[in-house]
Amino acid sequence: MSAKITWLMVFVLLYWAYCIFWGIRGAQLAKTASDYFISGRKLPMWVFVLAATATSFSGWTFMGHPGLIYRDGFQYAYASFYVITIPFTGVMFLKRQWILGKRFGYVTPGEMLADYFKGDMVRILTVVVALCFSIPYLGLQLAASGKLFNVLSDGMWGVTTGTWVLAGIVALYVGLGGLRSVAYVDTLQCVLLWFGIVAIGFITYDLVGGWAALNSQLAEVANLEGTRWGRTPGDNYSAYFAIPGVIQFTAGLGKETPVGGLWTGVMVLTYMFALMGIHSSPAFSMWAFSNKSPEPFAPQQVWASSFGIGFALFLFTAAQGMGAHILGADEVVNAAGLNVSNVIPELGKSGQGNLVPHLINTMGDTAPWFVGLLAVCALAAMQSTGAAYMSTCASMLTRDIYKKFFSPKMTHAEQKFVGRICVVVVVGAALLVATFSKDALVLLGGLAVAFGFQMWVPLASVCYFPWLTRQGVSWGLLAGIIGVMLTESIGQQLFGDTLPWGRWPWTMHSAFWGMFVQLIVCLPISAMTQNSRDRAHRQKYHDFLADHAGLPASKQSLKPAAWIITIAWLFFGIGPGAVIGNDIFGSPNDITTWTFGIPSIWAWQILFWLLGTGMMWFLAYKMEMSTMPRKSVSALVEDIGDTAR
Repeated sequence: MSAKITWLMVFVLLYWAYCIFWGIRGAQLAKTASDYFISGRKLPMWVFVLAATATSFSGWTFMGHPGLIYRDGFQYAYASFYVITIPFTGVMFLKRQWILGKRFGYVTPGEMLADYFKGDMVRILTVVVALCFSIPYLGLQLAASGKLFNVLSDGMWGVTTGTWVLAGIVALYVGLGGLRSVAYVDTLQCVLLWFGIVAIGFITYDLVGGWAALNSQLAEVANLEGTRWGRTPGDNYSAYFAIPGVIQFTAGLGKETPVGGLWTGVMVLTYMFALMGIHSSPAFSMWAFSNKSPEPFAPQQVWASSFGIGFALFLFTAAQGMGAHILGADEVVNAAGLNVSNVIPELGKSGQGNLVPHLINTMGDTAPWFVGLLAVCALAAMQSTGAAYMSTCASMLTRDIYKKFFSPKMTHAEQKFVGRICVVVVVGAALLVATFSKDALVLLGGLAVAFGFQMWVPLASVCYFPWLTRQGVSWGLLAGIIGVMLTESIGQQLFGDTLPWGRWPWTMHSAFWGMFVQLIVCLPISAMTQNSRDRAHRQKYHDFLADHAGLPASKQSLKPAAWIITIAWLFFGIGPGAVIGNDIFGSPNDITTWTFGIPSIWAWQILFWLLGTGMMWFLAYKMEMSTMPRKSVSALVEDIGDTAR
């Protein structure tokens, strides 16, 4: 057995021992259903900051994201702005959900929405969203882990073996300890995630000859013909170094391919809408309920996510993806003689998803122990999100389905038992899809975050808009789910040529189309179903929120500034105005014009990452959207499931 394989096994086994320890510890501490499902509402500040960050940025961030930057260039690298847009959703909703959860004893978002709207249709649809989000998301992480083990073990471990082993370990510690175990394991996973991205970034910089060498070589690549997306329309820039316009009115992928690449200004914006769905997904409502107070929300959203993970992605993940072109992975670059080395030629055969494992493998001869450490970093990234969604989805199945409709008088011990069974069911479903139906996994994976974004309207109604009714929100949410399906690949699979459009028509993500359909249904139905008694019931929640989370009179004058800053950043940073970034700091085709010595589009992205972090600070702290409530919140009941309401 090689030194690399030995170190790989040592680090992986130590890491899994840590996970199982917290599973056992969590089981010992979980005395009540609330303890098991939401950590007894007692997560410490530092645990939430690290754990929620790890949950937000999964194995996709670690492995999938660099591979797509390699495939699509800097136009796709705008996706890195999810370090801003994911916690932006948290800024909008987490504090207010915590207040309501603390006040009324909610354990799941289904309980909150059903209590607020006085109806169970929205409860059931919330569970549907959770299942459609969690199973494919978890399946993707498990499948990626199998590929990781296969590449790093030089084929000794099969893809299926790695997938099933990871599934078993995660199911064990999540099933034992519930959300508390997930949270404490995720704290380490967050550190490993960040360290791994930065470390592999440094490896890439070293392989290409440093920062200056990377950029000088990219300047040569910018003038190559025959690359994946060719040239952008109008400007004739390399599609790796420019986004292809504001919008393209194409029928969608599968029907009509955009010229010069997919990632137009509106595509980037609507893709960010989809990724907002991570913090509006039902899982994150339960993360909100699990905290002692809202105190951790602002540092997690601003410093851990926006700045910390942003630093890793914009400076190091970008280097991994673009550096691969000159490290032997790109046949066009190789043919032109522009590659500085040929250390990852295998990538061209195995696909962009294996970029990170191949980069890790370059250290196999010189530092085999480091391969083992980085493998654990990748494993932690994949496991962090999967475990959280496994736990929360199982909790919702237990509370919102089994307890609500089949066994209302369940004891706490019975709830924990059923919750553990549901963990096995969820991971089993994800595992079967990941193993035996990879085409279905791809189809379902495309739905996950777009489904999560559809929860914006129900959450906005609870947190801000009492005018929206139970009927409007319920039927709107159902319509939004259908809208997402019809504009994703699954729509084509189900209806074929019956639909005149393909995936993401008009270069707009399915998350947008789902929300568009949802609002078309929700708003008129809400207008037609107004009821004074129901409105008075909903208003009580909003009066309580206004009293505890409303902006003080001294800061009311800041509201216009908050709107202007947010809209301007969305428009120019990740929206139609982002086209300015193509060449404002120099022509992509001419390195002598690069103002900061890097491609203009990269400089624009770094600039708006910093501005976005500033925007998040303004909203979270200055506008008090993620700070402590102005008044203490007294609980009417610890667990709504213990009452007869």
